[in-house]
Amino acid sequence: MTTMTFLPEGRRLALVAGMAVSLGLPAAPDAAAQGRMFCGKRDKIIADLARKYGETRRSYGLSPSQGVIEVYASESGSWTILITRRDGMSCLIAAGEAYEAEQAALPETPI
Repeated sequence: MTTMTFLPEGRRLALVAGMAVSLGLPAAPDAAAQGRMFCGKRDKIIADLARKYGETRRSYGLSPSQGVIEVYASESGSWTILITRRDGMSCLIAAGEAYEAEQAALPETPI
């Protein structure tokens, strides 16, 4: 059984901000004041994620109002969530540690 640790929200945002700075990404104008989202060209971002962190795309999906959401992860467990908006701008929205892919669908749990 694997024990997973989660970063506190403040540290997670700091990690995303740190990644964005190390990738040379500017802050998105609407989120710059909050320090939450860093954006740039998708091809540069994914190349930098691969080169600097060993992350490759593991999954993706469409968000009706936002665009394409992609999850990138490395074999060492680092992960990044990237959104590519309808206008073509890609933005880092979260990052963390201890990524694990599920091999089978999880059973639903009652709320």
